[in-house]
Amino acid sequence: MRVLLELLRIIFIFAILATLLGGIPYAIYSNIGIDTDKYGWTAMIGVFILIFVLYRNKLQFSGWYTGKGREKLPSDVSKTLIISAIILLLSPPILHFLLS
Repeated sequence: MRVLLELLRIIFIFAILATLLGGIPYAIYSNIGIDTDKYGWTAMIGVFILIFVLYRNKLQFSGWYTGKGREKLPSDVSKTLIISAIILLLSPPILHFLLS
């Protein structure tokens, strides 16, 4: 039962945070005239990577699940994922200006 509750918690965390954090780049990019339908998917992938890192390093320790596999990401992996997420978040304007 705890595993099911934790799975539902993960789904809600990802849905809520992806909606909140994903709306920010879309609003910014649409205000400056970048086609979010064409290039916005890269920003959403970056948002999902950031949420994953946040969950693995902080949020997983406050849930219902207490079994195996509850450990932080190694710092090198966290840094690499965060840098790649930032690059993905900044790529829609670059792609827009390079490909248009």
